[in-house]
Amino acid sequence: MPDSGTPAERHTLKRTLRTRHLTMIAIGGSIGTGLFVASGETISTAGPGGALVAYTLIGFMVYLLMQSLGEMATYLPVAGSFGEYGTRFISPSFGFALGWNYWFNWAITVAAELSAAALVMKFWFPDTPGWVWSALFLAVLILLNALSARAYGEGEFWFAFIKVVTVIVFLVLGLLVILGILGGESPGFVHWVEGDAPFVGGGMGILAIFMVAGFSFQGTELVGVAAGEADNPSQTVPRAIRTIFWRILLFYIGTIAVIGFLIPYADPNLLNSEISDISVSPFTLVFHRAGIAAAAAVMNAVILTSILSAGNSGLYASTRMLYALAQRGSAPAVFGRTNKYGVPVLALAATAAIGAICFISSLIGDGAAYTWLVNASGLAGFITWMGIAWSHMKFRQALAAQGFDVARLPYRARLYPAGPIIALVMCAIVVVGQNVEALLGNADMTALLSSYIGLPLFLCVWLIHKVVTRQPKVDPAQADLTSVGQ
Repeated sequence: MPDSGTPAERHTLKRTLRTRHLTMIAIGGSIGTGLFVASGETISTAGPGGALVAYTLIGFMVYLLMQSLGEMATYLPVAGSFGEYGTRFISPSFGFALGWNYWFNWAITVAAELSAAALVMKFWFPDTPGWVWSALFLAVLILLNALSARAYGEGEFWFAFIKVVTVIVFLVLGLLVILGILGGESPGFVHWVEGDAPFVGGGMGILAIFMVAGFSFQGTELVGVAAGEADNPSQTVPRAIRTIFWRILLFYIGTIAVIGFLIPYADPNLLNSEISDISVSPFTLVFHRAGIAAAAAVMNAVILTSILSAGNSGLYASTRMLYALAQRGSAPAVFGRTNKYGVPVLALAATAAIGAICFISSLIGDGAAYTWLVNASGLAGFITWMGIAWSHMKFRQALAAQGFDVARLPYRARLYPAGPIIALVMCAIVVVGQNVEALLGNADMTALLSSYIGLPLFLCVWLIHKVVTRQPKVDPAQADLTSVGQ
């Protein structure tokens, strides 16, 4: 797609995203197959009580992170978001590594969603090659992102809307079944006191779900990326930040509670978290009990929507991060150009190509290369969250060093300075404890590397950039607190 317009127009994003877009972008980014399919496995592992504790703790951590991100994104709504904040307030090398880490994470996520979409379509078209559906959906995602930021936001709004409606219907029907109004006699608290319930596996069971819950909430930070194209960031970003956390927490806590009341933690169906078997999704099981016909087909459609939503957000986030990297000289300058609609089309094309190549790698041989790529990106979200917390602390140091009155901030994070410190520590626990069995020597070296490969990769990129450029860390008194140019 050729560029047009003035040179300034070709290098500028357009602020066309509204509050409803930002809200649904964040909700859509964090409600996905982890909730619809794998939520049952968390209860099977830790029991209904253990799952609730884990999701509540992670939800609190995400709340603290969103407070930190909201404060920075409202004051400095720049392209690149936390990658830019890392560069401005910590060091150019850290920002470089954080930006490429986030780009890599979502580019690989696009490939993973293409694979998942192919599996879901086999429910209706078992004889059609999966790559056909993957290619079709990739084309749809590219089209949504290539039109404009507004088109992406509108697409994501409706993708997320379907997911939100599904969760609300699930919660309402689940409550009616719990009360005995639908689906026969009320189960009461029987599933909360049977066997080892409500806590299965003790502290280790909760720790295991701690990791799963953390992955489930990833995507909420997308509102920070989208802030660079928000129409009125000083108002739209705070509104989105204030609403999304409580909605997401209600959805997750409510869902876990409903499943815990209606399905025994020892039910073998809860152990099956494969996307290809929609019939044993806890949502499907509860809908069946409530008397909804064709529940599996309905949930299959919802899960397909969820996958397309994740792929849509992934393509958007990684494209904008590559654009921001190019704008500050950390990626080829050509990726920093936009068309007259404010879309960095070359960055979009490069990201889509990487996603397609990674998807193709999943079809070659045993798919080992693809598996390692997915594992390498697994920790990227937590590394990003740690970067947000650290950047926020350095941001506040810069404000203090330059005599800025925090009362003038358009949005202030609650619980500062404890908030980012607590979030940073909790993220570190998640990262270290991702595969406790491997760390304790109960798994081979391959399993250990597979779980933690993302961390040394990030540290290597950070260190190499530091050695090559020899750029010092940022002096808070000299940190850039003013420019928001894109």
